[in-house]
Amino acid sequence: MPLSLYIHVPFCEKKCQYCDFYSIASQEKLAGDYIQALIEQIGQIDALVSSIYIGGGTPSVLEVDLLGQLLKSLKRVIAPSVEFTIEVNPESFSKETAELFLVNGVNRLSIGLQSFNDKKLKKLGRIHSAKKAREAVYLAQKSGFKNISIDLIFGLWDEKLADWKKELQQAVILPVKHISVYSLSYEKGTALSKMLKKGLIKPLEDEAVAGMYEYAVDFLQGHGFKRYEVSNFARGGYICRHNYGYWQNEPYIGLGPSAVSYLEGVRKKNISDVKEYTARIKKGSSVVKSQEKLYSVQKAKETAALKIRTKEGINLEWFKEQTGFDFLRLEKDSVTGLREKELIDYEKKDGKIKRVSLTDKGFLFCDIVSSELL
Repeated sequence: MPLSLYIHVPFCEKKCQYCDFYSIASQEKLAGDYIQALIEQIGQIDALVSSIYIGGGTPSVLEVDLLGQLLKSLKRVIAPSVEFTIEVNPESFSKETAELFLVNGVNRLSIGLQSFNDKKLKKLGRIHSAKKAREAVYLAQKSGFKNISIDLIFGLWDEKLADWKKELQQAVILPVKHISVYSLSYEKGTALSKMLKKGLIKPLEDEAVAGMYEYAVDFLQGHGFKRYEVSNFARGGYICRHNYGYWQNEPYIGLGPSAVSYLEGVRKKNISDVKEYTARIKKGSSVVKSQEKLYSVQKAKETAALKIRTKEGINLEWFKEQTGFDFLRLEKDSVTGLREKELIDYEKKDGKIKRVSLTDKGFLFCDIVSSELL
């Protein structure tokens, strides 16, 4: 079974208004110590990985020398035909870093654009401009990257559908193979959630957000970007294999503070403190904050909850091979209720149900569907 590796780089120049991922302001000395800790951990991996994803935070905020050390240490665990992704932000991406990535095997770039509207970027707390965002994409292409992905956020409190349409029009003319679109969420502890609590902003109505999502689906698919998961669209042959592994509940290793690993049915979450994480690695202590063993029924239900998010849904034969369970029996009550609500549907062949997948309405309420299956 394929094995994936996620590495968390928890440093940023500035925390975004909406972000609830663990990150802190970049500190040169701490970053240097942290990279050495990661290199030590990478040296203990005794298997080849089929996909690597370096995320954050902002990996590109690291000094070039530190990035080089980290990337070089990964060469010993890279399997043939690996998908190797690194996240960058437009303001910290340069020709030098692009060349460094390519020389060290990185073959997929995920650029955190978020918007092509300067006012919207400011509201989100981003520190780059729309012009800089476009320049980053063209720099990546010119440097030699063929597999480029961009992220976009929609559904701000005062956003109009017409504004969102303009952004999508700008996205599809860029030389990118993959586009992720996320509706704005007000996660606990973020700057936006505090503004919401104080009554400074009011969330956009659900109907308006749904309209923006539905338009994005139609527009992106009409321009060659096929939806393969709720928020992800790709040109042919360019789905993100790393993330797809998550949705199939395949095993993965997570390195870094707040990162999660899932191996042999055991999920482990690391502590969310980079200083403590680094100190523990240096002392040879465990960095695991919590862990849980998923037994067969739990694992099967989790596989269902993840796989249903994909466009292809759950193939019943595949599910039985992966989990040992009959999906329709395991999720009998949930499936009946979800089908009555028109959130899922069956695909039949020769009178037999072969596949269960989300309806168009189901994609709008995918979190509800996943929760029901769990």
